[in-house]
Amino acid sequence: MSELTISCVGRTALITGSTGNLGRTMAKQLSKAGASVALHGFSRPEALEELADEIRSKGGSCCTVTGAVNDPSAIASMVKCIERELGPVDILVLNAVSQIQPWRSVLEESEQRLQDQFDTCSLQALHMTQAFVPAMIERKWGRVIGISTECATQLFPKQGAYASAKRGMDGLLRVLVNEVGEHGVTVNQVAPGWIDSGEEPDLSAGSKDYIRRVSPMGRRADAGDVANCVAFLASDLAKSMTGGWIPVSCGSVSPRI
Repeated sequence: MSELTISCVGRTALITGSTGNLGRTMAKQLSKAGASVALHGFSRPEALEELADEIRSKGGSCCTVTGAVNDPSAIASMVKCIERELGPVDILVLNAVSQIQPWRSVLEESEQRLQDQFDTCSLQALHMTQAFVPAMIERKWGRVIGISTECATQLFPKQGAYASAKRGMDGLLRVLVNEVGEHGVTVNQVAPGWIDSGEEPDLSAGSKDYIRRVSPMGRRADAGDVANCVAFLASDLAKSMTGGWIPVSCGSVSPRI
């Protein structure tokens, strides 16, 4: 019996926000699955080049692009660079986000902070899909994968700005599902919980409290778990999956049907 493998060979993927722990892990996993990867960053060019060097050292093909994800002119430059270096984007992973800490209650939240998170969630989804999806439609194949969050359904105190920005992205992507499906383009979302990035291990007081309150599995997922789900959705194995909102959170959220 042949082994079942996740393959993205022959595809080009763009991962926004590639310099964070989750972005790096997704980029490396998609490269491992055979995709050429466009690595996007905004404020840490040295981390972007370090990741590119790591991927190339393992035989992967990649390029780097920079710019604000809510700026159409910057995105247009990304399109030209990626097409020149790797070819047209087949897999668009919307991962970049400006998450402003500390979180505030709705009654204390500022318009500017909320706008900043809206720009990097909802407007990113708008401008990025407008820039990259038309070419997917022409080729009759494409993947749009939005990185959502457990917060979009938990709606705990002080999550107002972040949750509303992600829910704005959710609404836009759910409508897009119905606009591009007939063209062979799927649109899904992956919703991580508070993933274990090594910065605050499961044995810390904050992590123990989170696990006790919301995790039926008694632990947190890690970035690799999220990246595996993204790689699956990016592959032909998921060709009939669209409109999904998939939690990778050890059960912290359970969407209703």
